[in-house]
Amino acid sequence: MNEIQSIQVSTHGAELQSLAANGREYLWQGNPVFWGRRAPILFPIVGRLVNDTLRIEGREYPMKQHGFARDAEFVERDGWYVLAEEGRDNYPYVYELAVKYVIVGNTLNCNWRVKNCGKNNIHFQIGAHPAFLLPDYDAKDNLHSFIRFYDKNGNAISPLIYNYLDGGLRRAYDTPLALNNEEGLFAINDKTFANDALLIEGCQVVCAALLDKYGHEVLRVSCTQAEAFGIWAPNKPGCPFVCIEPWCGIADNVGFRGDISERNCIHSLAPNETYNFNYSITIAE
Repeated sequence: MNEIQSIQVSTHGAELQSLAANGREYLWQGNPVFWGRRAPILFPIVGRLVNDTLRIEGREYPMKQHGFARDAEFVERDGWYVLAEEGRDNYPYVYELAVKYVIVGNTLNCNWRVKNCGKNNIHFQIGAHPAFLLPDYDAKDNLHSFIRFYDKNGNAISPLIYNYLDGGLRRAYDTPLALNNEEGLFAINDKTFANDALLIEGCQVVCAALLDKYGHEVLRVSCTQAEAFGIWAPNKPGCPFVCIEPWCGIADNVGFRGDISERNCIHSLAPNETYNFNYSITIAE
């Protein structure tokens, strides 16, 4: 078994900075020429809001895409990275977001916990956004890698039904489109993300495997509770990574004007309740 040798985590955003195994780095290292982040935590929203505006009980609050946790400062406490707040200008809830990373052999378990510490119900979404280096990347190649998607029974999925983003907002096709992934393989090339991220919704996927250009598995991202997976990379020539993103949440529909409680894939907690979001990264043996 190829065990994970080390990880690094920053208190800024409780963001994973490094994932090393087999004498190599698997995580994108944040070169801002392409994308300055590595594996941000998405909270309290996933995706973008219409007009970057969050509506809570008749009031409007500005909030950028994917929320603020990725830019917040966490505190280390008993093996967890903790963000505890009593309401901020754009999210008037009392809550605690705690993050823990645990290595078990060749698997990194990412455990996130949201607790309602206030007297009123809170509403939120949460998701992961890890970016992985494409193995043996060569900008001159027409094909860079593959992704294979698996359902809850461990079967490769083909075809997949997907939607798309329009200015960062969710837009469904009038007729559902099926992803062309013959034999369960979805190819990554320079044109894959010309129209932004791929949105695979409806709890279709619980695991997505990254394969090299020859079809050998490199790693798996697994999340049994994922309501959606986002697959994304910047549409820039020479981009050497891909993001495999399990989400419990999704961007606003184009034209949405409702309350936070009415958003797609929203989660709610009563006072003192806790929500656990867990996903894992497994390095191929």
